[in-house]
Amino acid sequence: MEEKRDVVVLVGSLRKASLTRRVARALQKIAPASLALEIVEIRDLQMYDEDLETQTPPREWVAFRERIKRCDAVLFATPEYNRSVPGCLKNAVDVGSRPGGHGVFAGKPGAIVSVTPYGLGAFGANHHLRQALVYVDVLTMAQPEAYVSQAGELVDEEFNITKEASRKFFDTFLKAFAAWIELTRKK
Repeated sequence: MEEKRDVVVLVGSLRKASLTRRVARALQKIAPASLALEIVEIRDLQMYDEDLETQTPPREWVAFRERIKRCDAVLFATPEYNRSVPGCLKNAVDVGSRPGGHGVFAGKPGAIVSVTPYGLGAFGANHHLRQALVYVDVLTMAQPEAYVSQAGELVDEEFNITKEASRKFFDTFLKAFAAWIELTRKK
């Protein structure tokens, strides 16, 4: 029997009904049996401030770091804000990358799904996030890339993917991510 991999999903939109969160929830429903996708909330993470690190780090930071340490991989789901990554998601990356030399993302397999109601698939956010993930040593899956355009039309109220071509793409994406996790995971 294949071992089930624990995948933390970080959603870069704080709004409960956001398109990005809806896509993440839909991915949870169709994930292959080898992946257990869990959305880990980033809403309560204080903005990274090194002064807080030198005292007693906020308990939310500690809990977040511990959860990332325990997971097998991270799936980043990001909307695009002004052609870049939302501040809350970048802050989660910053919190997880500190203190220097003790980042919890290092060596973790990762993948990015960028989501927009518009036509460009949140290309800018996807690539800005990739830059940060390279630096914090997330082993980010290169292919297939997931730029989700017209997201408002893709997921219904029960988090089902409504378009067959999109469902097939996401199935392929998640299977490729499962294979990527096995290829890159630390022994």
